[in-house]
Amino acid sequence: MKSRMGKVKLFLLFGITSLVLAACGKENLTSLDPKGYGAESSFNIMMLSLIIMIGVFLVVMVIYTLALIRFRQKKGQENYIPKQVEGNHKLEVLWTSIPILLVLILAIPTVISVFDLADETDASSAINIDVTGNQYWWHFDYTGEEIQTSQDLYIPVGEKVYLHVKSSDVVHSFWVPTISGKIDANPENTNTMYIEAYEEGVYWGKCAELCGPSHSLMDFKVIAVSPEKYEQWVADMQNADPEEVPAEAVAQEGKELFESKSCIACHAIGSSPNAVGPNLTNYANRTTVAGIKDVTKENLVEWLLDPESIKPGNLMTGNYPELTEDEANSIAEYLLQLDHSEVTPQSIGEW
Repeated sequence: MKSRMGKVKLFLLFGITSLVLAACGKENLTSLDPKGYGAESSFNIMMLSLIIMIGVFLVVMVIYTLALIRFRQKKGQENYIPKQVEGNHKLEVLWTSIPILLVLILAIPTVISVFDLADETDASSAINIDVTGNQYWWHFDYTGEEIQTSQDLYIPVGEKVYLHVKSSDVVHSFWVPTISGKIDANPENTNTMYIEAYEEGVYWGKCAELCGPSHSLMDFKVIAVSPEKYEQWVADMQNADPEEVPAEAVAQEGKELFESKSCIACHAIGSSPNAVGPNLTNYANRTTVAGIKDVTKENLVEWLLDPESIKPGNLMTGNYPELTEDEANSIAEYLLQLDHSEVTPQSIGEW
């Protein structure tokens, strides 16, 4: 009795845990609520595969139940051997053909979807963005616009945006589950796909390929805005003045330190296609520090003083002169003044 009760409790615990974990997640980081063309294609294929699996399960369970009832051992048949059907040609053909047919039903729309998302027919008249995966951040270069951003990718709603994805080091994988499927970022070649968001929002992206100790922290965001807001953002970014002097004295000191401490050698403000570190043009418009921590002065100072403790294995660690806390505070003050556009994640609602 105690053993049976223990099994019941274990079953209930497992069931409750499964239900709780199934509810984990974020509205803007899920493939089950598609808000873009690529994500919708993936969702439809997922549903098709689920229907096929449920159908196979039901058929197997029906056959299993019928076999249990029909061929159960009856009284007086202890030594009865039923008719053997091994080697039955018709059955062999049947249970070989059905799986092949099911694989084809799933494979054909999958292949069509892959080629569809990689179709570059409209690329010449659309927005094109070079996407580069780095350890452990993402860089976005808007072709022909003289705009570079890092970590935050701005796109207009309802338009195809072509992404030309590559890596500067190891293999990464670009994935924004709510609006798009995955595409690998390889160091040897460039992969292309387009994304299209259906509605405004801030959608979280992830690196989906194990790429080092901070792989799970390689987050980014896609900010989908109306076409009008997108045009405003483009104009704002193009008009950003890297030489602009902040009004506050502490921020002015931070700008001087930013240049004298060699930060400017890696991080560009304004258009600079060849910068080796994240572009900081609109840094104050972002919602996270290093892609993972809330934007606060304290978090930014912590990052400047010891980036390794936040993102192990990042390439910034040890590549600039050591900062005092006061110097880090001044640089943080300067970075938080880099507000070059009114189009921000916060401006389009809850993020």
